[in-house]
Amino acid sequence: MTKKKNWLPFIENEEICRILGELKTASDEAKEKAEQSLSRNVIDPFTALFQMQLLSISAEEWPEVEKRRQIEKSLQNHIGNFHQKLLGAFSGWSDKKVGSVVDLVCEEKRIIAEVKNKHNTLKASDQSGLYDKLSGLVRKKGQQYYGFTAYYVEIIPKRPKRYNVPFTPADNTTGSRKAEDVLIRKIDGASFYALSSGYENALKQVYEIIPEAMETMGLMPVSLEDKAMLSKYFQDAFGVI
Repeated sequence: MTKKKNWLPFIENEEICRILGELKTASDEAKEKAEQSLSRNVIDPFTALFQMQLLSISAEEWPEVEKRRQIEKSLQNHIGNFHQKLLGAFSGWSDKKVGSVVDLVCEEKRIIAEVKNKHNTLKASDQSGLYDKLSGLVRKKGQQYYGFTAYYVEIIPKRPKRYNVPFTPADNTTGSRKAEDVLIRKIDGASFYALSSGYENALKQVYEIIPEAMETMGLMPVSLEDKAMLSKYFQDAFGVI
Protein backbone atom coordinates (compact mmCIF):
# COMPACT_ATOMS: atom_id res chain seq x y z
CA MET A 1 0.00 0.00 0.00
CA THR A 2 1.30 3.44 -0.93
CA LYS A 3 1.83 5.68 2.02
CA LYS A 4 -0.36 8.76 2.02
CA LYS A 5 1.53 11.96 1.29
CA ASN A 6 2.21 14.04 4.37
CA TRP A 7 -0.07 17.03 4.91
CA LEU A 8 2.94 19.03 6.11
CA PRO A 9 6.62 18.84 5.20
CA PHE A 10 7.86 19.11 8.79
CA ILE A 11 5.80 16.51 10.68
CA GLU A 12 4.31 13.08 9.99
CA ASN A 13 0.55 12.63 9.52
CA GLU A 14 0.53 9.99 12.26
CA GLU A 15 1.94 12.44 14.78
CA ILE A 16 -0.65 15.08 13.90
CA CYS A 17 -3.49 12.57 14.27
CA ARG A 18 -2.08 11.25 17.55
CA ILE A 19 -1.93 14.73 19.06
CA LEU A 20 -5.35 15.71 17.73
CA GLY A 21 -6.71 12.43 19.10
CA GLU A 22 -5.43 13.34 22.56
CA LEU A 23 -7.13 16.74 22.25
CA LYS A 24 -10.40 15.05 21.25
CA THR A 25 -10.15 12.75 24.28
CA ALA A 26 -9.63 15.79 26.51
CA SER A 27 -12.67 17.42 24.92
CA ASP A 28 -14.82 14.34 25.51
CA GLU A 29 -13.72 14.23 29.13
CA ALA A 30 -14.52 17.94 29.54
CA LYS A 31 -18.02 17.34 28.15
CA GLU A 32 -18.61 14.50 30.59
CA LYS A 33 -17.29 16.54 33.51
CA ALA A 34 -19.55 19.47 32.60
CA GLU A 35 -22.57 17.16 32.46
CA GLN A 36 -21.74 15.77 35.90
CA SER A 37 -21.12 19.25 37.30
CA LEU A 38 -24.58 20.46 36.33
CA SER A 39 -26.30 17.36 37.68
CA ARG A 40 -24.33 16.92 40.93
CA ASN A 41 -23.12 20.32 42.09
CA VAL A 42 -25.12 23.19 43.52
CA ILE A 43 -25.85 25.71 40.76
CA ASP A 44 -24.97 29.33 41.46
CA PRO A 45 -28.42 30.91 41.09
CA PHE A 46 -27.00 34.41 40.75
CA THR A 47 -24.83 33.38 37.80
CA ALA A 48 -27.84 31.74 36.18
CA LEU A 49 -29.98 34.82 36.80
CA PHE A 50 -27.48 37.34 35.46
CA GLN A 51 -26.55 35.25 32.42
CA MET A 52 -30.21 34.81 31.52
CA GLN A 53 -31.05 38.49 31.99
CA LEU A 54 -27.91 40.12 30.60
CA LEU A 55 -27.34 37.69 27.73
CA SER A 56 -31.02 37.17 26.86
CA ILE A 57 -30.90 33.42 27.55
CA SER A 58 -34.01 31.47 28.47
CA ALA A 59 -34.13 29.14 31.48
CA GLU A 60 -34.33 26.20 29.07
CA GLU A 61 -31.23 27.38 27.17
CA TRP A 62 -29.12 28.23 30.22
CA PRO A 63 -27.89 24.70 31.15
CA GLU A 64 -26.50 24.18 27.65
CA VAL A 65 -24.83 27.61 27.65
CA GLU A 66 -23.28 26.94 31.06
CA LYS A 67 -22.11 23.52 29.97
CA ARG A 68 -20.42 24.97 26.89
CA ARG A 69 -18.76 27.65 29.05
CA GLN A 70 -17.26 25.00 31.32
CA ILE A 71 -16.09 22.92 28.36
CA GLU A 72 -14.47 25.94 26.72
CA LYS A 73 -12.64 26.86 29.92
CA SER A 74 -11.24 23.33 30.24
CA LEU A 75 -10.40 23.07 26.54
CA GLN A 76 -8.33 26.28 26.56
CA ASN A 77 -5.72 24.61 28.78
CA HIS A 78 -5.55 21.58 26.52
CA ILE A 79 -5.12 23.73 23.40
CA GLY A 80 -1.94 25.14 24.92
CA ASN A 81 -0.78 21.56 25.47
CA PHE A 82 -1.65 20.80 21.84
CA HIS A 83 0.88 23.38 20.63
CA GLN A 84 3.53 22.06 23.02
CA LYS A 85 3.01 18.49 21.84
CA LEU A 86 2.98 19.43 18.17
CA LEU A 87 6.13 21.55 18.38
CA GLY A 88 7.77 18.79 20.37
CA ALA A 89 7.12 16.38 17.48
CA PHE A 90 9.10 18.50 15.00
CA SER A 91 12.45 17.07 13.93
CA GLY A 92 15.11 17.67 16.57
CA TRP A 93 12.63 18.86 19.20
CA SER A 94 11.48 17.21 22.39
CA ASP A 95 8.29 17.77 24.39
CA LYS A 96 9.31 17.54 28.03
CA LYS A 97 5.69 17.05 29.18
CA VAL A 98 3.70 18.90 31.82
CA GLY A 99 5.57 19.26 35.11
CA SER A 100 9.09 19.32 33.67
CA VAL A 101 11.47 22.21 34.22
CA VAL A 102 10.81 23.45 30.65
CA ASP A 103 8.23 22.62 27.99
CA LEU A 104 10.40 22.17 24.89
CA VAL A 105 14.04 21.49 24.13
CA CYS A 106 16.05 21.44 20.90
CA GLU A 107 19.58 20.29 21.65
CA GLU A 108 20.76 20.90 18.08
CA LYS A 109 19.69 24.55 18.07
CA ARG A 110 20.45 24.96 21.79
CA ILE A 111 16.97 26.27 22.55
CA ILE A 112 14.58 25.76 25.46
CA ALA A 113 11.04 27.14 25.55
CA GLU A 114 8.05 27.74 27.78
CA VAL A 115 4.82 27.69 25.73
CA LYS A 116 1.64 29.58 26.67
CA ASN A 117 -1.49 29.61 24.55
CA LYS A 118 -2.22 33.35 24.74
CA HIS A 119 -0.39 36.55 25.59
CA ASN A 120 -2.46 36.85 28.78
CA THR A 121 -2.24 33.22 29.91
CA LEU A 122 0.60 34.05 32.28
CA LYS A 123 -0.22 36.87 34.68
CA ALA A 124 2.16 39.83 34.67
CA SER A 125 3.04 39.10 38.29
CA ASP A 126 4.16 35.56 37.32
CA GLN A 127 6.32 36.61 34.38
CA SER A 128 9.07 37.84 36.71
CA GLY A 129 9.34 34.37 38.19
CA LEU A 130 9.49 32.80 34.73
CA TYR A 131 12.33 35.14 33.78
CA ASP A 132 14.26 34.15 36.91
CA LYS A 133 13.72 30.46 36.18
CA LEU A 134 14.88 30.77 32.58
CA SER A 135 17.86 32.87 33.63
CA GLY A 136 18.89 30.23 36.14
CA LEU A 137 18.69 27.52 33.48
CA VAL A 138 20.72 29.24 30.75
CA ARG A 139 23.07 31.46 32.75
CA LYS A 140 24.10 29.31 35.71
CA LYS A 141 27.22 27.29 34.95
CA GLY A 142 26.78 23.58 35.48
CA GLN A 143 23.11 23.63 34.50
CA GLN A 144 22.03 21.25 31.73
CA TYR A 145 20.90 24.12 29.50
CA TYR A 146 23.72 26.55 30.25
CA GLY A 147 24.31 28.78 27.20
CA PHE A 148 21.03 27.82 25.50
CA THR A 149 18.59 30.49 24.30
CA ALA A 150 15.36 30.46 26.32
CA TYR A 151 12.07 31.52 24.75
CA TYR A 152 8.80 32.54 26.38
CA VAL A 153 6.32 31.67 23.62
CA GLU A 154 2.96 33.44 23.35
CA ILE A 155 1.12 31.46 20.67
CA ILE A 156 -1.66 34.06 20.29
CA PRO A 157 -0.10 37.55 20.45
CA LYS A 158 -1.81 40.63 21.83
CA ARG A 159 -1.70 42.23 18.38
CA PRO A 160 -1.34 40.66 14.92
CA LYS A 161 2.37 41.35 14.71
CA ARG A 162 5.41 39.12 14.80
CA TYR A 163 8.15 39.62 17.36
CA ASN A 164 11.26 38.00 18.75
CA VAL A 165 12.49 40.40 21.41
CA PRO A 166 14.25 40.36 24.79
CA PHE A 167 11.90 39.19 27.54
CA THR A 168 11.98 41.98 30.15
CA PRO A 169 8.99 41.67 32.50
CA ALA A 170 8.53 43.92 35.50
CA ASP A 171 10.56 42.91 38.54
CA ASN A 172 8.16 42.27 41.42
CA THR A 173 10.69 43.34 44.04
CA THR A 174 12.09 46.54 42.51
CA GLY A 175 9.28 47.80 40.28
CA SER A 176 11.72 48.16 37.40
CA ARG A 177 12.06 45.81 34.45
CA LYS A 178 14.32 42.77 34.35
CA ALA A 179 17.60 43.32 32.56
CA GLU A 180 17.76 42.57 28.86
CA ASP A 181 19.52 39.29 28.14
CA VAL A 182 20.23 38.04 24.64
CA LEU A 183 19.55 34.49 25.84
CA ILE A 184 16.10 35.20 27.33
CA ARG A 185 13.49 36.14 24.74
CA LYS A 186 9.76 36.57 24.11
CA ILE A 187 8.30 35.42 20.81
CA ASP A 188 4.90 35.09 19.12
CA GLY A 189 3.50 31.76 17.96
CA ALA A 190 3.92 32.26 14.20
CA SER A 191 7.56 33.27 14.63
CA PHE A 192 8.29 30.33 16.94
CA TYR A 193 6.65 27.82 14.61
CA ALA A 194 8.84 29.22 11.82
CA LEU A 195 11.95 29.00 14.00
CA SER A 196 11.14 25.44 15.09
CA SER A 197 10.18 24.02 11.70
CA GLY A 198 12.30 25.99 9.27
CA TYR A 199 9.15 26.99 7.34
CA GLU A 200 8.12 30.65 7.47
CA ASN A 201 4.37 29.96 7.32
CA ALA A 202 4.36 26.76 9.38
CA LEU A 203 1.67 27.89 11.82
CA LYS A 204 -0.70 28.80 8.99
CA GLN A 205 -0.05 25.45 7.33
CA VAL A 206 -0.88 23.66 10.58
CA TYR A 207 -4.09 25.66 10.99
CA GLU A 208 -5.22 24.94 7.44
CA ILE A 209 -4.75 21.16 7.56
CA ILE A 210 -6.42 20.60 10.94
CA PRO A 211 -9.96 20.35 9.48
CA GLU A 212 -8.83 17.69 6.99
CA ALA A 213 -6.94 15.80 9.67
CA MET A 214 -9.89 15.82 12.05
CA GLU A 215 -12.24 14.76 9.27
CA THR A 216 -10.11 11.64 8.71
CA MET A 217 -10.71 10.91 12.41
CA GLY A 218 -14.47 10.87 11.86
CA LEU A 219 -15.24 14.40 13.00
CA MET A 220 -17.60 16.77 11.23
CA PRO A 221 -16.23 18.31 8.01
CA VAL A 222 -15.82 22.07 7.82
CA SER A 223 -17.83 23.82 5.10
CA LEU A 224 -16.23 26.21 2.61
CA GLU A 225 -18.12 29.09 4.24
CA ASP A 226 -16.80 28.17 7.67
CA LYS A 227 -13.27 27.78 6.30
CA ALA A 228 -13.46 31.31 4.92
CA MET A 229 -14.54 32.64 8.32
CA LEU A 230 -11.85 30.64 10.11
CA SER A 231 -9.26 32.05 7.72
CA LYS A 232 -10.40 35.54 8.71
CA TYR A 233 -10.08 34.67 12.41
CA PHE A 234 -6.50 33.50 11.78
CA GLN A 235 -5.61 36.68 9.92
CA ASP A 236 -7.16 38.82 12.66
CA ALA A 237 -4.96 37.06 15.23
CA PHE A 238 -1.69 36.81 13.34
CA GLY A 239 -1.90 39.21 10.41
CA VAL A 240 -0.93 38.13 6.92
CA ILE A 241 1.59 35.27 6.97
